[in-house]
Amino acid sequence: MFVFACKPNNESEKKEKQEREKAPFVWEGANLYFLLTDRFNNGDTRNDVNYNRTDETAKLRGFEGGDLKGITQKINEGYFTDLGVNAIWMSPIFEQIHEGTNEGTGKTYGFHGYWTKDWTNLDANFGTREDLKTLVESAHKKGIRVVLDAVINHTGPATDKDPVWPSDWVRVGPQCEYTNYENTIACTLVKNLPDIKTESNETVNLPPELIEKWKAEGRYEKEIAELDAFFKRTGYPKAPRFYIIKWLTDYISDFGIDGYRVDTVKHTEEYVWQEFKKECDFAFSNWKTTNSNAVLDDNKFYLVGEVYNYGISSGKLFDFGDKKVNYFDNAFNQLINFELKWNVKEKSKEEVFKRYSNILNSDLKGYGILNYLSSHDDGQPFDPKREKPYKTATMLLLTPGASQIYYGDETARSLVVEGTVGDATLRSFMNWKALTENPEIQNILKHWQKLGQFRKEHPAVGAGVHQMISETPYVFYRSYIKGDYKDVIVSGLDLPKGEKQLDVSSVFKNGDILHDAYSYQDVEVKNGKVSLTSEFDIVLLEKK
Repeated sequence: MFVFACKPNNESEKKEKQEREKAPFVWEGANLYFLLTDRFNNGDTRNDVNYNRTDETAKLRGFEGGDLKGITQKINEGYFTDLGVNAIWMSPIFEQIHEGTNEGTGKTYGFHGYWTKDWTNLDANFGTREDLKTLVESAHKKGIRVVLDAVINHTGPATDKDPVWPSDWVRVGPQCEYTNYENTIACTLVKNLPDIKTESNETVNLPPELIEKWKAEGRYEKEIAELDAFFKRTGYPKAPRFYIIKWLTDYISDFGIDGYRVDTVKHTEEYVWQEFKKECDFAFSNWKTTNSNAVLDDNKFYLVGEVYNYGISSGKLFDFGDKKVNYFDNAFNQLINFELKWNVKEKSKEEVFKRYSNILNSDLKGYGILNYLSSHDDGQPFDPKREKPYKTATMLLLTPGASQIYYGDETARSLVVEGTVGDATLRSFMNWKALTENPEIQNILKHWQKLGQFRKEHPAVGAGVHQMISETPYVFYRSYIKGDYKDVIVSGLDLPKGEKQLDVSSVFKNGDILHDAYSYQDVEVKNGKVSLTSEFDIVLLEKK
């Protein structure tokens, strides 16, 4: 096993335990790690080929072996702990269409997880239910939450082996135009991506192919009994969206997952997400009641929505042009923030930090955003060639809001791969080999680890109120209060290497002993200031 850590592993684990016990976990300041299940780590080569998926595909458009066991391996090795990650978001793990298809980007399989064939089953390429159970339990032992990815908007494409769902379940046209509310919702995202009729309240029968599949797998009676019980309890009509809501919330009831990232939110009526939240909350509450010994904290179920092109500047409202929609109230804790990459390119650190803090503590108070600088489907990431990995870490992990590390951000995995078409360039396999062999990548990872651990141990970083102390040198503090818990940190950026001095008089008093979590040295406050010498241009101060 090859492990990089900021400190000796036993010290890291000891501090992790101490901080987890005293610092409350808050989703508003969480440090999520987003990975494509198939592209992260191959823990079991025996499940690499299933459903006769043996056709040659276009570059980076086939399954490559990543699985749940591989993720669990890295959890147990402490990879995520050392990175300061306190939540893992995985791309969808449900059974995908069996056949490959060509949608203009070359032959492609559903390795990404967004082409669902059966919501009630895990894809054999990703692993088994037992594998998922082990992953969740392993993560929870480390104080790490597990977020799955939910798709209610569409099924997978139709192929010879994957028939289109019945016409009372899905529409196959028209294709979305994205110019107003209606032609963004009642339409297919792209050609041959059947759109679930989420607006329908009409009773529908199960697709014949699904019934046949369940019978062949020996679980038809069980699935029907559970559906009958769900519809009896809720009183919902047996309409398409409620079947899928039931199937998705089963993963909460069965495994105790902590949240869902929800795909294609703006392509579905907003009331669907309110209904989804209600059933997620019900399932999570029941799971906590029946698994009291496994409960991590009193946080409610987490829902973060992908409203494509939503930005923090919009506050609570997303504008379709002809209609503005609030996806927060009674639905999402957070929305993914698509504008940070532009803000980082165009504005100073202080402009970004102050603006985000102001909005999160006013228009979005009680809710939040999930920041990112690269992802699986944003074709214009902040740093595609990985020329600025240190700046990426500093801005992502110190900007107010929750942070989303995209797998390989921390190891400078290139997002430019020759021979790929479209978003495949963003989705190469995790560069573990380069990490073991390249000292510079190891140094980059250490930078991410230090910032990530600091963020995890201090809710003030992501969920606190920002205040600049001085512009030159650039020094600021963040403060956070929740009940009896108070947290405050001071950070300096773009400082001189070698000797440096920071004014901390507005936060700490003379005689206080502070710890710089970046250079691992203690300093005393004298005359309202701290002086220290390090080879770094960054300081992360916490009270001892």
